[in-house]
Amino acid sequence: MSVDVYREALKLASSIRDKYLRAVTYARIGYYMYRSRNPRYKEAFKYAFNAAGSIDNPVLMVKAVIEIGTYLYGTGSKIASKVFQQAYESIITFPQPLRDDLLENLVGRLLELDIADDALFYVMDIEDNVKRNDLLLEILRVYLKKGNMRKAKIIIDRIEEEPWRSIGAIEAIKEHLKREEFGSAIRLLSEMKSEYWLGQVMKDVAVYLKTSDVPKTTYEKFVEIALSMSSETGFDVLKSLLVGLVNQGELEFVMTVLEKLSPDERLAILKDIVETSLDREEVLSRLLESLKGLEFEEVASFVIHWLLERPVDEKYRPLVEMIGNRTTDDALLVKVVTYLSKLRDFEDAVRFAQRVRGHYLRSLAFGSIAVARLKVGDIDGAIDAALEVKDPKWGSWLLSEILTKILELQTEGRIEEDIEKKAAHQKAFWEKH
Repeated sequence: MSVDVYREALKLASSIRDKYLRAVTYARIGYYMYRSRNPRYKEAFKYAFNAAGSIDNPVLMVKAVIEIGTYLYGTGSKIASKVFQQAYESIITFPQPLRDDLLENLVGRLLELDIADDALFYVMDIEDNVKRNDLLLEILRVYLKKGNMRKAKIIIDRIEEEPWRSIGAIEAIKEHLKREEFGSAIRLLSEMKSEYWLGQVMKDVAVYLKTSDVPKTTYEKFVEIALSMSSETGFDVLKSLLVGLVNQGELEFVMTVLEKLSPDERLAILKDIVETSLDREEVLSRLLESLKGLEFEEVASFVIHWLLERPVDEKYRPLVEMIGNRTTDDALLVKVVTYLSKLRDFEDAVRFAQRVRGHYLRSLAFGSIAVARLKVGDIDGAIDAALEVKDPKWGSWLLSEILTKILELQTEGRIEEDIEKKAAHQKAFWEKH
């Protein structure tokens, strides 16, 4: 990518009125300049720090610094750790509960970057037990994934409250079992104090040991305990039966049985039917056609969610369009737009996106169209889609995201489909500030 294009990107970023977004956009541009080996990337980060320094709101300034540090870390710069330390030193001067909220944000970001040691250091300053223990479990999982059992045991010892201590112990026990470290697993089991969680892990232990090549005396008592704590309910049996009947083509009969159940039981079975029928669009269509009102909206949302988890397929277009035509729910419309965009059916995607009313969800709808257009090289179409969001705040945000993704595409040859995740983060951010 030519230097002129990056210069133009920096110039466009300077016109972003929101100081926080301007600072973060500069940092993003700097990151992509680094990826393309553009020697001026440090200049972009300089602009980012200057923009962050001009933010009047100290909370926004700290969050901007964390974002800049994140992109700086992506360049391999050793300064990134000092940037995070600077953010930490500012955070500990804030009053509670803001202090804990910002520390949670910092630790979460460090975990995303796989900087577990620093995350463990900062997390211990969080006073809120729930937040601290939730994050300690996240850090524990990182160490378990890396096979660092010594650090994992240190974390478990630092967790005093339930159920976090037992959950942490269970995850460590499973890892010990995979590594065939049965002695360590048994020691952790002996330290567990919660009878409920002990019962939960006993079943996992028993199954694993039963299928492993270990002496009978090692697993026999665990199997016995696990079996004594497990039971099947009548509802589970009914659910399995009805799902099986649907797979045999008896949908109408199943629907008559469902009418006799409570709404919650009915919905649980409908969701199981959907999961087992994802490869049979005719079953899904017949199922949705038999539903009305809120139940249709809930099941349709569940269907679209699962379809979006799989590779898109042209055969589901009529089903998705039927959902779009029947629903009045903005969030569901966004999913319809996303699926159609992935199919490159931009005309219908725009038609449904124009029905979305809320600024936040509208930005998601047109954001998905913009990303899909970028994937086929239609930069002008992507920008046009972004401009469909007329709200000043969300319009600025989406323009910033699309601008960054254009550079992402040019630099890396691909783009991440993370508009929904980033929009949710931005929404939560604006709700706090």
